[in-house]
Amino acid sequence: MTLSIAGDKPTPRFNHAAAVVGCKMVVVGGESGNGLLDDVQVLNFDRFAWTEASSKLYLSPNSLPLKIPACKGHCLVSWGKKVILIGGKTDPSSEKLSVWVFDTESECWSLMEVKGDIPVARSGHTVVRASSVLILFGGEDAKRRKLNDLHMFDLKSLTWLPLHCTGTGPSPRSNHVATLYNDKTLLIFGGAAKSKTLGDLYSLDFETMIWSRIKIKGFHPSPRACCCGVLCGNKWYIAGGGSKKKKHLETLIFDVLKVEWSVVVSAAPSSVTANKGFSLVNIQHKDNDYMVAFGGYKKEPSNQVEVLSVEKNDALMARPSILNKVLGRSLESFSSEVATQRSNSAFRHQHDAVAKHNIASAVEHHGSGRKSLSESAVIETKCASGNVSLRKQLNNEEEYITVIKVAKNPEEETPFRQLTDQRITGRTDRDQANISDCKMKVEEVPSVLEDGNLNSHYQARGSTQADTDNNSSPEADCKPETIPDSFNLQQFYEAKVSALLRKNGTLEGQLAAALAKQEATENNLSSLIKGRHEMEKRLDDAVKEVELLKEKLASVELAHEEANNLANIVHSDNVRLEHDVAFLKAVLDDTQKELHTTRGVLAGERGRAFQLQVEVFHLKQRIQSMENRAPTPRKPFNS
Repeated sequence: MTLSIAGDKPTPRFNHAAAVVGCKMVVVGGESGNGLLDDVQVLNFDRFAWTEASSKLYLSPNSLPLKIPACKGHCLVSWGKKVILIGGKTDPSSEKLSVWVFDTESECWSLMEVKGDIPVARSGHTVVRASSVLILFGGEDAKRRKLNDLHMFDLKSLTWLPLHCTGTGPSPRSNHVATLYNDKTLLIFGGAAKSKTLGDLYSLDFETMIWSRIKIKGFHPSPRACCCGVLCGNKWYIAGGGSKKKKHLETLIFDVLKVEWSVVVSAAPSSVTANKGFSLVNIQHKDNDYMVAFGGYKKEPSNQVEVLSVEKNDALMARPSILNKVLGRSLESFSSEVATQRSNSAFRHQHDAVAKHNIASAVEHHGSGRKSLSESAVIETKCASGNVSLRKQLNNEEEYITVIKVAKNPEEETPFRQLTDQRITGRTDRDQANISDCKMKVEEVPSVLEDGNLNSHYQARGSTQADTDNNSSPEADCKPETIPDSFNLQQFYEAKVSALLRKNGTLEGQLAAALAKQEATENNLSSLIKGRHEMEKRLDDAVKEVELLKEKLASVELAHEEANNLANIVHSDNVRLEHDVAFLKAVLDDTQKELHTTRGVLAGERGRAFQLQVEVFHLKQRIQSMENRAPTPRKPFNS
């Protein structure tokens, strides 16, 4: 969320540095749209107000007023009530790395008189503090060369010392992030190399002084530079950053103990963490931690402040393993559902086979003329377990069918008779008594039909009918006894049979629909099984692809390590070549000096030679003049 802060807001800036002292956030320097800055801004979280450092006097070692240079790409580390500024690109520039100290109580700067092997000036480096020791790594020098050297600065003795480690360390980089876990493990992530953006993660154990590259299983973040990181417990929060092509909006968490990455939140495009060159600090209040982001650049510099509240609850953090568990449960439920459908399908097939066997038996014993009645009874028996309403509708018809069956052939025992008798025996005792009475009365129908005289039959039973009419007993519902004298029993039977045939046709349609539905269900089940097989095949292919990708990733990492080794070798060769070139330049300078001296000697010799030539010329002239004189007579020599 964005904080609404009172007071005059500071100048919008980016590539600045921030640190926390107590309940204050100190912001130093940076770059605005008009150049580099050298001011000090303080955000008080008790009042939520900005204030600017009132004192403009900075104390030098000689107690002379001094002003820090405007800077960007520097590091700011808290130390008690003070903050320490290390390095950065300054105006004017310097050759060696400078260390400044700002006292938040007196609001005065002082320049440390450092000694030892002072590193070269740089920007985009990282500095972490362990007790009274600062650890510096990497950065970019004034000639825009990437560095991967490691230095230690003792705040008590004010001495710089280079650190020499074994193992394959990080390649030269700048604008990376670093943190110190448990005062003994240095972590380095990301950054920008000479021609690409990095996404590797390295650790340095200060007990063994061995570099090692951390290999991550599962989710791995994309390469990024110019991001900010804050360590909170055993979780390292890294926000923002990106490459030349893409900016990253997510805030990452690296769990140092579990050695795994996860995404905690994704910011909006208008967030501070989407800017370039913002700062991020950690504020602890009660049981919660708050990440405070400030400034940055997107189209123009910003002075906005945003806060991310971090609850100490690991259950709130999303991990890819949760998705894997959910996917596993889904696959298990899908498998159990398919198995259930298979068992139900097998049960339906078995039930249909029994029903078809009953129908065939009924047709075999009763002939083609009674097929519809048999099928209707069997269908009703089949549907009784799954359709209660249909069973209730067919109860009366089934009883009547049973009575007619007894009237036609009372001594024949068939599967249909057994089926209907079983259905009848399943009723209550009262219903069984009623149906037995109806059977007894209807068994008299054949003798009546043989006599062919219905009127005499009913007249002979007149007294019985009168008694029946006076008593509203269940036997009054038995239809053969309530037939009028003028009614033809054969027509009544045919009408009832035709009604049963029509109902049988309806039930046959329902059976056809049920069979069609069953076939559709079986088709759906087969398609589900086929889809499951395809899904399993795709999962197998995906697993194989993942294995191939892992192998490729391992080969890429190996190649990357070899490239880092080659880069280190090339860097050392370049350093050696630079030394050789410097030596050759010195030799060349000496040779040029000797050549210049030799040229001077040659010029003197030439002058002497010229003088000798002149003297020789004069001697020749004197000789010639002496030869032109008259010879003096000489006396003969006498022996």
